[in-house]
Amino acid sequence: MHRLTLTLLGFLCFIISEAQEKRKSIQAYRIETPPKIDGILNDPVWESIEPAKDFFFFEPVNDGSLERNTHKTEVKMAYDDNAVYFAAYMYDNDSSKILRQFTQRDDIDAQADLFAIAINTLDDGLNETRFFITSAGTIGDARANGNNEDFSYNVVFKANMSLDEKGWYAEFKIPYNALRFPETAIQNWSINFHRKIKHLNEQYSWSYVDRKVGQITQYNGLITGLAHINPPIRLLLFPFTQGAVTTFGGETKTDFSAGMDVKYGLSDNFTLDATLIPDFGQTTFDNIILNLGPFEQELNENRQFFIEGTEMFAKGNLFYSRRIGGAPTRRNQVVNNLDANEVILENPINAKLLNAVKVSGRTKDNLGIGVFNAITQETAAIIKDTVTNEVRKFTTESLANYNIFVLDQQFNKNSSISVVNTSVLRSGGFRDANVSALLFDLSNKSNSYRLEGGARMSQVRIPNDLKSGFRSNLEFSKTKGQFRWFIGHYLANKTYDSNDMGIMFENNFNNVFSELSYEIFEPTKTFNKYRLSFWGRHGRLLDPNVATGDSFGFDTFFIKPSRFAFGAGADYYGEKDDYFEPRVDGRFITYNKNAGINGFVSSDYRQKFAYDIRSEARTWFEEDQDFFEISILPRYRFSDRFFMLWETSMAWHNNDFGYVGHDEAHIYIGQRDIQSVENALNASYNFDPYKAINIKFRNFWSVANYGDQQFFILNNDGTRTPYNYDIENNNPNTNFNIWNIDLKFNWRFAPGSEAVILYRHAIFNNDRFSDLSYGNSLQNLFKQNNQHTLSLRLVYFIDINNINDSFKG
Repeated sequence: MHRLTLTLLGFLCFIISEAQEKRKSIQAYRIETPPKIDGILNDPVWESIEPAKDFFFFEPVNDGSLERNTHKTEVKMAYDDNAVYFAAYMYDNDSSKILRQFTQRDDIDAQADLFAIAINTLDDGLNETRFFITSAGTIGDARANGNNEDFSYNVVFKANMSLDEKGWYAEFKIPYNALRFPETAIQNWSINFHRKIKHLNEQYSWSYVDRKVGQITQYNGLITGLAHINPPIRLLLFPFTQGAVTTFGGETKTDFSAGMDVKYGLSDNFTLDATLIPDFGQTTFDNIILNLGPFEQELNENRQFFIEGTEMFAKGNLFYSRRIGGAPTRRNQVVNNLDANEVILENPINAKLLNAVKVSGRTKDNLGIGVFNAITQETAAIIKDTVTNEVRKFTTESLANYNIFVLDQQFNKNSSISVVNTSVLRSGGFRDANVSALLFDLSNKSNSYRLEGGARMSQVRIPNDLKSGFRSNLEFSKTKGQFRWFIGHYLANKTYDSNDMGIMFENNFNNVFSELSYEIFEPTKTFNKYRLSFWGRHGRLLDPNVATGDSFGFDTFFIKPSRFAFGAGADYYGEKDDYFEPRVDGRFITYNKNAGINGFVSSDYRQKFAYDIRSEARTWFEEDQDFFEISILPRYRFSDRFFMLWETSMAWHNNDFGYVGHDEAHIYIGQRDIQSVENALNASYNFDPYKAINIKFRNFWSVANYGDQQFFILNNDGTRTPYNYDIENNNPNTNFNIWNIDLKFNWRFAPGSEAVILYRHAIFNNDRFSDLSYGNSLQNLFKQNNQHTLSLRLVYFIDINNINDSFKG
């Protein structure tokens, strides 16, 4: 431990020892009369302001050369006590070639040109707020940390564009309530501007970014002249109302709710966000699959409050927000607690969220502070005695309080040390949990080496028992140049458990992973980019100290100047002892050696018709087992307003082996054929950047067929002995089919305000008819009860300053 401490201190001294280079700057001009944000840059305020210009190539060329003379870019900046303003001039010698596909907010990766503003209010080389507009008028915003970009971040700002024969133009008003900055007389902000020209397949940046070294956020220029800001109070209200009508199984149910989201500026750089009486009824459906493995399926977070502005709480991967309002911890125990003649009337699948609050921000010394709290109400199953008609409750989740506290000290514009604590407190004898972590992410000033790691301690308390656990990781990598390498060590003991607030699939491991890669950053005649990587992994248990398996492989990625991309890879897995599939502590199943290949192709999205194809194949050497998967994703742009993307994925896994059950005497393994088909559609018609009709469809079918009736008892050495398993009373065959359609009309009728009409159709079936074909299974699916839901949600944005101004008027 003493040697590790000296090593870290030495590395810290090394990374603080180098000097900065001279940086570009843009002058911000204080104005009295703000411009009209219409994208037409004829306001008098812009006439006397000197522009920032001389943009550099970002890609495909990245050698420090300037933008094309035919595609010059200029930006002007102004400010007052309410906002900062920008005017951008994107010249083009043939504006008829500018692509202009319409999309909705944050969907900026369309076939349209793009202009972006990246503001760092602390000039810390790490944290940016980015604002975008496309040549079709679509706006977007994101938070960035290094090379990571989070588009779940949404603030209220104004931007508009116009186009003429000389190019296109953009105008922004970014209120101070959309930014966080220190309360100082002189603001030391940094900034960069980016421009993408789709038909040329080129991107420029105002301040030169060397893609071979460091992160994009470390190359900003400076803003000068921004001083003595007196911003108004930051209190933003988002009241909403929502109504829904649902039919299912011949019954109709109506729901009405109202609530509010609140954003309050505790100071200029700390914000409180709260959701009061939330309703997430219009949240998009989950992509559920047939899960035969020992671990739960990890689901994406689709609730806006839990994905917006949560980057600080994600440090250490200790926060899985789907835990909040997720499945009650004792939901699966209801069946085992039924008395004779009792049936379950209700068993809620989710606990109800009462409210949630988060406070986050950074001090002028770059100390990030984050506090998160959420409360879910007590949840109970309703049980009825069919003889006496008595009804009772079985509590499946108590009143629960979820908390996160984060301190994140960033320094040297590329490094940080963080302390994180998460806790879940439940009443009524339910389990409580606490996880604490110390994390570090250190790079030297030249960004050529990176040391990252952390230590985590978990405690889970249940009545009369306390279980403590430990987990660590240490990673060292070369991050500069064309040749790069990475090596990491990962360890956890048998009692580490972070699943109350986070998500964890395995513990009790002692693994090593390494990678070597080669990548080009300047285009050749044949390729704009390519990357080759080779990796290897050695897996072990921590207790007992035994090997679980070795694997290695390689991956490749190529993209041509025509934007046609392709890649391939291969891997080899040695004999593996899986200690989790048997579902019994200390037992393992041995899987034989296998090898796989994979590949993909992706055509030029600028064309009306484009496609992606991905495939993977795997074979096992010492048994008759194989796997094959293929995904085909054609896309067609009918016009700049109408776009459609289809996906068909099919997979076959023949003679797979997996867990089917266990009792006090044995663990039972079955041989099965697994087949799946997934069809999905995403289509949209955009009337303009503010109104659109979207349809999202997904049908997933999968079967696990044990038709060969090959069953086994798992031996203590991981091998299998044939066994005559009782399939009549314990039938593991599965036919899983799920169908979802969301048809939505959304209208952003004012900044921050939105109306959404949603029609939802859902069907689900899970039975034992694993010998059915996809078509026959689909016919059976439509015989099930259909759920139809029609809902309307209205959100209205209120800036308290506008109310104050109205009263003053």
